[in-house]
Amino acid sequence: MTDPLADTPLLQHENQESVEENRNVDHPLVPTATATTTGTSLSRRTTREDMASIEGEDFIAMDTELGEALAGVPSHSGQPKLGVTSAIFLILNKMIGTGIFSTPSGVFLAVGSVGWSIMIWVIGGILSLTGLSVFLEFGLAIPKNGGEKNYLERVYRKPKYLITCIFLGQMILLGFSAGNSLAFGRYLLFAAGVDFPSERASRIVAVLCITGVVLIHGLHPSAGTALFNGLGIFKVFLLIVVVIVGVFAVFGWLPIEDPGNFEDMFSNAGFGGGAYNYATGLLRVVYSYRGWENANYVLSELENPRRTLAVAAPLAIGGVTILYVLANVAYFAVIPKVEIAHSGVIVAGLFFRRVFGDSAGARLLPFFVALSNLGNVLVVSFAHARVNCEFGKEGILPYSKFFATVNWVGAPVAGLFLHWIVTCLVLTVPPAGEAYEFIIDLNTYPSAWINALVAGGLVYLQYSKKEQWSSPFRSYLPITLAYLFSNFFLMYLPLVKPPGTNSHPGITIAIFGMGCLAMGAVYWVVWSKIMPWLGNYEIVDERTQDADGNENIKYVRVPKEGALEI
Repeated sequence: MTDPLADTPLLQHENQESVEENRNVDHPLVPTATATTTGTSLSRRTTREDMASIEGEDFIAMDTELGEALAGVPSHSGQPKLGVTSAIFLILNKMIGTGIFSTPSGVFLAVGSVGWSIMIWVIGGILSLTGLSVFLEFGLAIPKNGGEKNYLERVYRKPKYLITCIFLGQMILLGFSAGNSLAFGRYLLFAAGVDFPSERASRIVAVLCITGVVLIHGLHPSAGTALFNGLGIFKVFLLIVVVIVGVFAVFGWLPIEDPGNFEDMFSNAGFGGGAYNYATGLLRVVYSYRGWENANYVLSELENPRRTLAVAAPLAIGGVTILYVLANVAYFAVIPKVEIAHSGVIVAGLFFRRVFGDSAGARLLPFFVALSNLGNVLVVSFAHARVNCEFGKEGILPYSKFFATVNWVGAPVAGLFLHWIVTCLVLTVPPAGEAYEFIIDLNTYPSAWINALVAGGLVYLQYSKKEQWSSPFRSYLPITLAYLFSNFFLMYLPLVKPPGTNSHPGITIAIFGMGCLAMGAVYWVVWSKIMPWLGNYEIVDERTQDADGNENIKYVRVPKEGALEI
């Protein structure tokens, strides 16, 4: 059989011989790929003695063999898989939100230099590619739904189940779509002629937005996929229009006055500058690139997941980087420095206004940005619902059978429902103003901790012989360390006191963000220690492989006196 990765230049083929050998190894707890293709559902009675027998190297070998075998097993699922195009737009739609239409002003205000402002956007793209390198190595070795959850579990196995519960805390408590849902409401109302949309009206539209998205994904998944594909095409088209207009402006082919921003472009414009402000500007850019890892959450939904991820992710991230950099060049080619610095979140509005006139810019841009937000809500809901479903399948959530539910079209309706509930709570409970903005920004800080743990764990796997780690792709140490230290930077900067002030505005976000991870640790104590002690049972992880070739892990209760009947 031809290796599906043979034509992919990103992958290192020196590992393929060992991969093929491992695919033919029978393991006492792991059915082979050949057996799986018969369509027979496989399970096993699990005892404490069984689990003890697969600790250490046996566990590692089992884990490695499963990861290597899964991608080559044919799918028998009735639900259509996502191809390369859909995977690209799954990533694009999460990356391209409101950031590129609003953040450039804040970046320039912090940096104070046209040239360095553009360079920081280049650096942001490079940092995203370093993260992709780490996630490619993990994702191609473990091609299943869950993203960081699977990678953390592969590395941090002691204390048992702790890292799973910590990640659970982040995904459940902070995995909401409130920010882009609210932005959709604001921009849609503004496009409809409401000059100053009220907070109440914006939230109502936001709740309707997330409700409609969940219903689409739950009742007609293929329509949801087609919609976020279409919006992804639209976002790319919109950015290409911005870039083309910028090219026309650079060559003087537009009937507008040249702002002269590229003369002595690396000199300071009279504001910003300094190490702290440069770091703040980079932080804003990194946030604008977030979402590049989105396909890793739904690898089981991809057709030929290894090849699809290896092709789609670099194309999506590389394409977004080029568009982001050129869009910034276009802004500076059209808008004077002073106006960019004081434009706030409407820098793209000024761009359209100067090129197409007041009426066209005022009418089109809010609607365009609203569609961009809708695309983000669609892909975040699609991915996070499937992660929630994985938690349910594994038995780690309360009422796990309910949250593992899929409906007649194969949609994870309970996972969608959980995502909808959390998003609606964040949209409706907090008071208006800064308290709300504070809540929707919480995810950034704990995400840096999670990503640092993933990167550090990969370094450990690569250089620990006892782990017997193998993947078709290798992230080289300098690249992995660059991603690791960039996350250290994201963890450190909110704790720094801005120059000339006596306050630490970021420390509260850091405390509350880490509090969500801590709640996951508290849940671990209750779920894996206190409840088993009270119920006189212990929790073991049962690993099986289903007829579709997917590895299933389920945390089951085993009475201390005997075995569990499955």
